[in-house]
Amino acid sequence: MAVHPIEERYGTPEMRTVWSERNRFACIVAVEVALAKSEAMHGIIPATAAVEIERQAQTASLERAKAIELEISHDMMAIVKAISEVSGDAGRWVHYGATSNDILDTATGLQLSQALTLIDKKLRILLGVLLKRSDETKSLVCIGRTHGQHGVPTTFGLRFSIWASEIGRHIERLEQLRPRVVVGQMTGAVGTQAALGPKAMEVQATMMGVLGIGSVDVSNQVISRDRYAEYFMFCANVATTLDKIGIEIRTLQRTEIGEVEEAFGANQVGSSTMPHKRNPIKSEQVCGLARIVRSAVEPALQNNTLWDERDLTNSSCERVLFPEASILTDHCLHVLATVLEGLVINRAAIRRNLAFLHGINMAESIMIELTRRGMNRQDSHERIRMASMQALNEEQPLADVLGRDPIVLRYCSKAEITALLNPDSYIGTSVHQVDRVVEKLTPLCR
Repeated sequence: MAVHPIEERYGTPEMRTVWSERNRFACIVAVEVALAKSEAMHGIIPATAAVEIERQAQTASLERAKAIELEISHDMMAIVKAISEVSGDAGRWVHYGATSNDILDTATGLQLSQALTLIDKKLRILLGVLLKRSDETKSLVCIGRTHGQHGVPTTFGLRFSIWASEIGRHIERLEQLRPRVVVGQMTGAVGTQAALGPKAMEVQATMMGVLGIGSVDVSNQVISRDRYAEYFMFCANVATTLDKIGIEIRTLQRTEIGEVEEAFGANQVGSSTMPHKRNPIKSEQVCGLARIVRSAVEPALQNNTLWDERDLTNSSCERVLFPEASILTDHCLHVLATVLEGLVINRAAIRRNLAFLHGINMAESIMIELTRRGMNRQDSHERIRMASMQALNEEQPLADVLGRDPIVLRYCSKAEITALLNPDSYIGTSVHQVDRVVEKLTPLCR
């Protein structure tokens, strides 16, 4: 019976696999094998023992380790015993010189490497969708909004490219944080490496080389949790970008706005009681789950404030944080990419909203032109502001109000005023900005 929604409702199969109990066990076994191989290479244990441990370790079972744990109440030692049992005489060298977190934290490094690879892939897929939608809509003029109120025009392509640029920065952040996060250690009980003798530092470096991950410079009994906190803050940052996009989709899908709509299946049901409903449920799901991902940041930061060389308060917390934040971040990336790929754009509603204020939202265009033609900028602002308020109060087109103002007509003809109030002529460098973003970020999608 599923207890947590990530067991059956949220998450991709590949990311669930990364944080599964079985994969965790496999990573721990891989670390123990790498330790034995490294110690053999540096003459600390017999080479034949390392060969036998590597050969037999894969036959150790999670089920046997769990049975041992029921007897001894120590998860790591139970795995050590399970590996030792199948390794014959070589079993006496399993875990030699190590403490639990040398193995556990290094295994976490392997899992984080796998998780970041999946998140990186999903980010690049999402980026590709955003760039495609940016290019498709770079000339699609729509109303811009600030404070929830109509402003001057923008384009849908510019919106998509802003989101694409943000995703591009997340890809860059991932590349930068990977070497800080994907690391392991072999430092012993309190970090002194005393149990391994003078070649301990070489053993650690070789061991991490075998595993293909980075090596800490220094640690106590555990890897410093600032590294993991950075990972959770990265996940929270990514989730917040997805939340931001989801909120915009939900806003634009409001009945009164209606500029976009999530794809809706022929047999999809929107409400159990209102048959007409077509709700943005996928975007809402992303926005809701982003809250859970962000909630991991505070406990992750607190996990770095352990007593002395370590205590155990981080352990139980991380058993929840790592799978939950990783699986939900990956899930939200997948869901939103699908939403954006199928997003329906309602061009009729976009044109309707552009004309909603009868040109009043284009007041800046007139103000700028009057100033360019010789009027004091502050005087121009005040005159156009007053004309805009009059147009709003009297529910008149701004062109009609300005067309009766002799001061304005001294600088601009009625025909010029009409042209200046055309939203399609006031999108500045939007198209060129989109082209620049698409050209810059497209290589990241390959």
